[in-house]
Amino acid sequence: MRNHPTTHRPAPPTAGPQTGSVSRQATSVAEATAAGHGKLVLREAGTLGIPAGAGLILVGAGGFHAGFLIPSVWWLIGVWLGALFSLRRLGTARRAFYAGMTVGLLIYGPELHFFWRLFGPAAAVLWLILAFWSGLFLLGLQQVQQRWGGTAALWLAPVGWMAVEYFRSELYPLRFAWFLTGGCLPLPGFGAWLHFAGVYGSGAMMMFLSAFGVRIVETRGRCLGRLAEGTAAMTLIAALALACWWSGKADATGNTGNAPTTPGVAVAGVQFEFAGLPEIITGLEAVVARHPEAQLILLSEYAVEGQPPARLRRWCRDHERWLVVGGRDPLPSGAFHNTAFVIDPEGEVVFKQAKNVPIQFFDDGLPAPGSKVWHSPWGPIGIAVCYDASYTRVMDRYVRQGARGLLLPAMDVAEWGAHEHRLNSRQTLLRSAEYGIPVFRVASSGISQLTAARHGRLLATAPFPGPGAILAGRLEWKTEAPPSLPWDRVAAPLSVAAAFTVGGLLAVPAFRRRGDRRIPGNDARTGRHAVESP
Repeated sequence: MRNHPTTHRPAPPTAGPQTGSVSRQATSVAEATAAGHGKLVLREAGTLGIPAGAGLILVGAGGFHAGFLIPSVWWLIGVWLGALFSLRRLGTARRAFYAGMTVGLLIYGPELHFFWRLFGPAAAVLWLILAFWSGLFLLGLQQVQQRWGGTAALWLAPVGWMAVEYFRSELYPLRFAWFLTGGCLPLPGFGAWLHFAGVYGSGAMMMFLSAFGVRIVETRGRCLGRLAEGTAAMTLIAALALACWWSGKADATGNTGNAPTTPGVAVAGVQFEFAGLPEIITGLEAVVARHPEAQLILLSEYAVEGQPPARLRRWCRDHERWLVVGGRDPLPSGAFHNTAFVIDPEGEVVFKQAKNVPIQFFDDGLPAPGSKVWHSPWGPIGIAVCYDASYTRVMDRYVRQGARGLLLPAMDVAEWGAHEHRLNSRQTLLRSAEYGIPVFRVASSGISQLTAARHGRLLATAPFPGPGAILAGRLEWKTEAPPSLPWDRVAAPLSVAAAFTVGGLLAVPAFRRRGDRRIPGNDARTGRHAVESP
């Protein structure tokens, strides 16, 4: 009988307190060549310990605050996203979820400190709700890492991040659209990119860039030799080239090409907070005296208590001016709509638009039954009330109807503080950059703004608190094709569907194992029925 050589196989890993997949990951990054095949084998980086995880949490939160508050180091936002992606290597799902929650709390607590002034101890609940989404993202990514490895985590991270940002900002009852990753990009520098990719698409791209950088570090560059991650590198290079080409079309003044603009309309606004009608009339007289060219005057949200009073409408008739003013439109039920009223030079209310998204936990009226553009003498203009500007699903409706400009009467109460005013005023620049149209915003105590038709470039502003401050300029828009929406308006809903699909694929095996454990005689680890030997 011929003796066959014995093939030596490595012993299976010893089962520890963690699952076998985690044990296989808990190895150093190494490259090996399979004998006789020349096949590249790339082992995953090891599981993170608690000290390393705590360090990444602090680094990530610090990166966010620095990048968000200091425009010159905006790229530190990538440190925050890279730290989140790195935390997927925590050993258990529970640790990953709590780590994501902690990062979220360290971000939202300090940035939304004024919530405590508004809501008292209940502010902590709101911070936790916002932090939950970071925890949910990291929980899902940790499960992807354990089940399918680092390459799958790289590809699914931007999809999951877009889904989380879109869902928590647009789709559920407590939606809150501040602190989106794309909203951290400085303007007008990234205006062309936001016009192309949108705020959610920009966030997904930044997550992809950060995750890819982390993968290169984790694998010491060896990931570039694998087909899947090599393809990711080529995708990254192509995306950057496209972004540079698109942004390169913008000249130093913030305009793209030589697109002409209309003569537009001369606009002006004055800041008032809880002012009486005599004070408002006096302010309007000051506007006309200083800016006699102004044809359209904008006042803030809730500038008047109810519908425009007769004296205010008579002033419009006497001075032959258009006026947009915020007030309350009562309903038969006793409720009201927070409404912007348009008064023509004849003193008649010819158009009104209610607020689509009343602020949660405030007496802010009922949601608007719909959104329509105002067909003004100068062209179609969208009128949104304050908080509406935070939501793309609301503002997109005006753009789809052909709006060439936006008017935003707003109310940020002075006692909410300067930081809240700065945060809310960011939305004006973001919407202007995304749609490529001008925006005129007048807030009760600042910050009022007038932007150009390109890239969210600021033309004029009135400060916080600035009672009685006057803002004036020209609202001019492009004469070329109507504004279009960024590509993320299609991709973001699809990312939510993809995230639910991935979540289902990850959850099914877990439910099966749980069910197997309930069957008497089943092995708790393998789920197989134990049979005694005779």
